[in-house]
Amino acid sequence: MRTQYHADLARLARQLVAMCLHDRTAIASATNALLNADLEQAEHTIDVCAEIDAMRDSCEQAAVGLLALQAPVASELRQVVTALHLVSDLTRMSALASHIANVARRRHPDHAVPDSVRPIVAQMGEAAIAIVTSAAHVLDSRDPGDAARLDQQDDVMDELHRELFVTVLGANWTDGVTAAVDLTLLGRYYERFADHAVQVGRRTIFLATGKDPQTWLEERESL
Repeated sequence: MRTQYHADLARLARQLVAMCLHDRTAIASATNALLNADLEQAEHTIDVCAEIDAMRDSCEQAAVGLLALQAPVASELRQVVTALHLVSDLTRMSALASHIANVARRRHPDHAVPDSVRPIVAQMGEAAIAIVTSAAHVLDSRDPGDAARLDQQDDVMDELHRELFVTVLGANWTDGVTAAVDLTLLGRYYERFADHAVQVGRRTIFLATGKDPQTWLEERESL
């Protein structure tokens, strides 16, 4: 019975990795839709996000089942409870990718991103793909050191977000109010996407070490 329980835990862990990889597909597709005014890519993003919602339901049902099957020991309970938190983060990442796709869809056939900020938004898309790729690796490896490095990747996104914000609010902005509003929202969506990827890392630190992530990071830095 216990062997089956551990097999079910492993299956749930694989489902979380799959969700994260779907998030990568969604943010890549949403960014393509945004930069290329590609309605087909925007619709594809929405479809992928619907798949992620279905995966969320499956993961939540599996986690609840694992809690109900047996009285889990501390490490097992940590895995199941952390999985439920991770499902929430991964679902939110999907929703943010969907928001980006919807901006592209709403402005189609026009481009939502003016040429003046296209390089910044493209870099934000690349940063989002990079950090969610790392998050999927962390979910698979459960390496707390790799998980901690997600913060550094988030710093890249934060800097790009600041650059976009300064440009949109600058005296030289000539692309209008509508574009400024869209870009303010888009910057926030990309930033929050990366923030949730960092949360995946922090939850993985707790899962792997049983310690509060901040405490573990401080102890690591003191060595």
